[in-house]
Amino acid sequence: MSQSTAKTFGVLKLAGVSLAAFGFAFSLVPLYRIACEKVFGVRLEQGPASASATAVTPKERWVTVQFDGGVNSKLPWQFAPEQRSMRVQVGRQYEALYSARNTSDRAIVGNAVPSVAPAKASGYFSKTECFCFTAQTLVAGESREMPVRFIVDPGLPAGVKTITLSYTFFKNDTQTAALGAGQGHAGAAKAAP
Repeated sequence: MSQSTAKTFGVLKLAGVSLAAFGFAFSLVPLYRIACEKVFGVRLEQGPASASATAVTPKERWVTVQFDGGVNSKLPWQFAPEQRSMRVQVGRQYEALYSARNTSDRAIVGNAVPSVAPAKASGYFSKTECFCFTAQTLVAGESREMPVRFIVDPGLPAGVKTITLSYTFFKNDTQTAALGAGQGHAGAAKAAP
């Protein structure tokens, strides 16, 4: 057998082994299903198509959204949701209000960081409008309502009945310092004759 024939035979042998391994991998899924159902008596879920006829359609599904809010210890603000929970229908837009108040004697810039729990619900909770998208500036003593508009996606896993939306406000030191410097220059300009 010549060297080129040996190489060709080796390549064909390698291609055959690869195809056999590929075919075997594809056959594992039905073999696994057969083993589980026939041998061990375990029924495997087929996905949404196998759901019972009495299952709730996505448009009829309701979940509870709980609201929470707080501030970092470096930020002299009060921040809380105006209502603690809301029952919402998946696929529809809703609005919740938070209120914030600057309790200090100067203007401060803050940023809200949201979190959604449980973690598996975070990909199904969409904020369409939120105060967390931009930095918020409150002057001394100012109070403000801060709305958040959201939609719970109908694809939310069936086991999730309650979602918690939580915000923590942090002081934005850089923007607060720039704001203070701008106010200082404005004050100096007013004081000059």
